[in-house]
Formats: sequence, C-alpha cells, structure tokens
Amino acid sequence: MGKIEKLDKTDFKILKELQENGRISNLDLAQKVGLSATPTFERVKKLEKAKIVKSYHAELDVERLGMGIQTFMLVQLAQTRGNAIPNFIKQINEIPEIIECYHVTGSSDYVLKIMVEDIASYENLAMDKIRNISEISNATTMVILSTVKKSKVIPLNY
Repeated sequence: MGKIEKLDKTDFKILKELQENGRISNLDLAQKVGLSATPTFERVKKLEKAKIVKSYHAELDVERLGMGIQTFMLVQLAQTRGNAIPNFIKQINEIPEIIECYHVTGSSDYVLKIMVEDIASYENLAMDKIRNISEISNATTMVILSTVKKSKVIPLNY
C-alpha cells in the first residue's frame, strides 16, 4: 500500500502519541490532540483500517528477562541464485533467537539481530544452527555493548 495523501496535522499528532504510548486511553489521546473522544476514536480506527497503525506492542526489559546478549550478525550468502535466498529465509525464520533480519546493500547481504541469554547461548546458536545454514559463506558478529538511542517514533513532520 502506498502513501495515503489524506492525513492531516491531527492524524499525525495521533500517530505520534500512539507511537509514544500505545496504551493511552482514547480520552487522554483526544485531550492531547485537541479533539473530543468520538472523532479521535474514529480517526484511530481509520488509521488502523488503512494499516498505517499495524499493531500495538509491549516493550519488554530484555535484561530483566535474562536476555543479556544482543548482537548484529552481518551475513554474506555463497550465492543468490536458484533457491538460495528462499532456503536461507526459511531457515532464519525457524530460529527464534534471530528477532530481526534485514536484506541490505553493501558488502553483506543480510543483517540479523540476535538476542540470547549469555555468551554460551550465543556460541551454541552460532555453531549449531547458523553455521549449518549452507547458503551462508561468511558471517561477522558485532556484540551490542549498550544502546545509545532507540526511538520507536518514526521521524515524520508532526
């Protein structure tokens, strides 16, 4: 679906508020965007129906849940012909510790974001699962030491 042309400043305010707090009540949202409750509710439903608002999620504290190691893995495929890409994607989707996978430009073909409990878990994942994906010719890991910025708000002109 392409860009929807009919969004106004109020729609953008609603989108910003929902990104910052997906659990905001309709009444609080209405007050923040300067509308009454019913038109605000109707606008949110319109944004959901247009699939601009796709879902609502809880952000979890991964460290408190014992998922202390997060990495990015740069992956190069041996080849991209035939079934290589679909086979790679199928295998990546079967590994729950790989929480994100991006097809990218540059010297790597894909970037994987991986989340595990500890270094031993990462080693097991890398050696037992990822290393056995025959489509991968090279992989480089970057361990995330700390997060400096992590915004959930898309940089639109609000």
